[in-house]
Amino acid sequence: MINKEALLNRFISYVTIDTESDPASETTPSTEKQWDLANKLKQELELMGMEEVSIDENAYVMATLPSNVSHEVPVIGFVAHFDTTPDFTGKNVQPQIWKNYDGGDLMLNKEQNIVLSPDYFDDLKQYRGQTIITTDGTTLLGADDKAGITEIMEAMQYLIAHPELKHGKIRVGFTPDEEIGRGAHKFDVEKFGAEWAYTMDGSQIGELEYENFNAAGAIVTIEGKIVHPGYAKGKMVNSMYIATDYINSLPRLETPEHTSGREGFFHLYDIDGGVDNTRLEYIIRDHDKGHFEARKEMMIKLAEELNSQLGKELVTVEIKDQYFNMREKVEPVMHIVDIAEEAMKSLNIAPLIKPIRGGTDGSQLSFMGLPCPNIFAGGHNFHGRYEYVPLESMVRAVEVIVKITEITAQRSK
Repeated sequence: MINKEALLNRFISYVTIDTESDPASETTPSTEKQWDLANKLKQELELMGMEEVSIDENAYVMATLPSNVSHEVPVIGFVAHFDTTPDFTGKNVQPQIWKNYDGGDLMLNKEQNIVLSPDYFDDLKQYRGQTIITTDGTTLLGADDKAGITEIMEAMQYLIAHPELKHGKIRVGFTPDEEIGRGAHKFDVEKFGAEWAYTMDGSQIGELEYENFNAAGAIVTIEGKIVHPGYAKGKMVNSMYIATDYINSLPRLETPEHTSGREGFFHLYDIDGGVDNTRLEYIIRDHDKGHFEARKEMMIKLAEELNSQLGKELVTVEIKDQYFNMREKVEPVMHIVDIAEEAMKSLNIAPLIKPIRGGTDGSQLSFMGLPCPNIFAGGHNFHGRYEYVPLESMVRAVEVIVKITEITAQRSK
């Protein structure tokens, strides 16, 4: 049996450490405070008896649990990230623990009247009778992805304490800066030395994902001309009006709030504008590679059309690819997904195999030579004050990790 109290205490000790990343920083990790948890993990791995424990100059933590069988077993890995998103504060996290959840509203913060309600977040309804860990309404929780780290650590602790459970060599890896898209950038795949791995970075219990968006970022810059408005006729060029034309020319229903499943989108997430210059920042997402390329081409052609109408080169578009759909790299080795699915079914967990409407370290690692499907870590409502995780889901994730190691060893006989 997994020790629920030990798991809970470990999780609380992690989420109360501020590890927010910073996209404006050029260092790795992007914030010094990420070292606090990285160093703590290294120390804990050493204390529990893991081998080959290391932390490099960029705060990537790795360790090994040696094989306890005589036959050859593929080396597998488990990966999670320790930074939290800069989208919402992770400073001074004060977790609240709600035992035997009754299915009703949870008053996160009475003073500010912040309520986590199943009337709005209906996923809560499936966790009646369980222990729910929430925020106090003023911060995020950090279950993304400190739940994943906790589960990997607890699984290794459990395997060390139960040598009768047979497994091959297991590698674990913890990364900085996943939330700003850099989690895998300096991950040493060769040093990690696994044939494949799993990121523990999904949401609700049962999630198993090996598809994700193809992703790019786009910056649209519109140049205008500012003159005194009283003498502007025929002279002023208001970049904000041109920006409005650009925005309205993209498909209005192909945005995050109108799409689901494998449907892609254009997402305008920031505008900075004035008469003489306006900057639009977009992300472009699509599961289908062909559609993804067409979206990028659409944004470029739209700029060309506007420039043609204006008779000047006022609109420029800069697009940078961010990551790609890992399905391309996982499908040739689908047995690694089959093992995770078998592990869940053997534990009476219904696998929820679906595409990720986002990305994980696993997508980049897959293209770096480490096929890496994604498994649930249990959390909900990431990146905000309503984030929560059921303790029982975390326990089940630990069980899935353990079972994957056993099945991998059994299949190799």
